[in-house]
Amino acid sequence: MNEDDPGTASPFELLLDMERRCRDQAAPLPEREERRTDWRAVAFSLAGRWFIAPLDEVSEILVPTPLTRVPGVRRWVLGLANVRGNLLPVMDLADYLLGQPGGTAKGGRILVVNHSGVLSGLLVDRVSGMRHFLYEERREECPEVPNAVRPYLEGSVQVGDELWPVFSMHRLAESPLFMHVAAV
Repeated sequence: MNEDDPGTASPFELLLDMERRCRDQAAPLPEREERRTDWRAVAFSLAGRWFIAPLDEVSEILVPTPLTRVPGVRRWVLGLANVRGNLLPVMDLADYLLGQPGGTAKGGRILVVNHSGVLSGLLVDRVSGMRHFLYEERREECPEVPNAVRPYLEGSVQVGDELWPVFSMHRLAESPLFMHVAAV
């Protein structure tokens, strides 16, 4: 194509020239970011040890409210709470698992579990809030924990220099032992 006389160029040559000039002036495409998958969990402490529970297994986190005692139940069944007009059975998770009452400190919270028809509030010592973890940070192995806790664990997550056990609220809700609340 003759750049001095654009009238002598064919339409095809004009299109090729426009394409060349567009490519010369075009901004580069953004670098493709590697998308990392993560999952969310609630960090909570129980008897001085940190655990995490998958966020999709905790439906709500509550500040402890007044409870109505229920006669004839195990010690770890603390009572019923009225939560927005609904009755919520509240259990002391440390007492159930370890035989030592917990969650009585100022930072105590109730983790609400609603799974397969089981609605329950679990009193824990403290909640650190929601955390994001990469799937690659999950481990099969679990740190040393009391035997009563092991059936409810699903591996662990690396948090700094520590392994934090992943506590499955669903496994707990499916446990026949947890469902047996009558003090017989």
